[in-house]
Amino acid sequence: MAFDDAYGALTDHDDDARWAYGTGFTDPLAGVPSGLPDGVDRADLTAYCLMLGDDALVMSHRLQQWVTRAPELEDELALANIGLDLLGQARLLLTRAGEAEGAGRDEDALAYGRDPGEFRNVRLAERADADFAHLMARLLVFATWRLALFDRLAGSSDQMLAAIAAKGVKELTYHRDYAAQWVVRLGDGTALSHERMAAAVTAVLPLVEELFQPHEVELRLTAAGVAVDPAALRPEFDAVLTQVLAAATIEAGPVRAVAAGTGRGGEHTEALTEILAELQQLARAVPGGSW
Repeated sequence: MAFDDAYGALTDHDDDARWAYGTGFTDPLAGVPSGLPDGVDRADLTAYCLMLGDDALVMSHRLQQWVTRAPELEDELALANIGLDLLGQARLLLTRAGEAEGAGRDEDALAYGRDPGEFRNVRLAERADADFAHLMARLLVFATWRLALFDRLAGSSDQMLAAIAAKGVKELTYHRDYAAQWVVRLGDGTALSHERMAAAVTAVLPLVEELFQPHEVELRLTAAGVAVDPAALRPEFDAVLTQVLAAATIEAGPVRAVAAGTGRGGEHTEALTEILAELQQLARAVPGGSW
């Protein structure tokens, strides 16, 4: 070994873009044109990037709350990695939102400087989980929906969004498959695990409909070739969920109605207020601070 000590072995990696310490990251979007597509409204593109970025940021925060609480060490690492994947997506999308907005706000300002009513994430992302089964049911729904979305978004006329989506497809494929394996494992397991998994699915399903309700911004950008109409994702989503639940021996019962309004429109549950109080505490306590 060429190093005299362990610390030297860890820090002398100037050419290793994977290294997590320091600032030597390779920009995953290096070389991708950042100009706005012709005819696209800046406010619409900003809002759309916020929608997708907020989904990832809030879901990532919920996942990290499960680190140290997962059933096995391997799952601690899996959840941490999934959370980091989503955080990476959030950073890229919020940065793109700031660029499109043109107001000088960067990813930190957008993550830490907005109030709950300014967030545009779907309410599924902010929901708290009663137990690990609930987390897996929610992750399955979230990842299945987002994977279908990103797979189509990779063809966006906004080259920056297309690159972000293409990068995210591989990550989301793992997220979906990881959650699906746990849903099947618990659903087709013991009587107790089946009962808990079935209860988790029943609790999550009322939040599904919101995922496929198009916002006017999404419709305008879909017509411009930039975004994806979420309603078009429903057949693929239903096919995947039906297959997983059948393997898990879980029958989805009647879905009760949920409160009107959507997270895309800035209408959220108290859960988001709690998340942001934790997420933004330090940044708001030390305005302009850097670490």
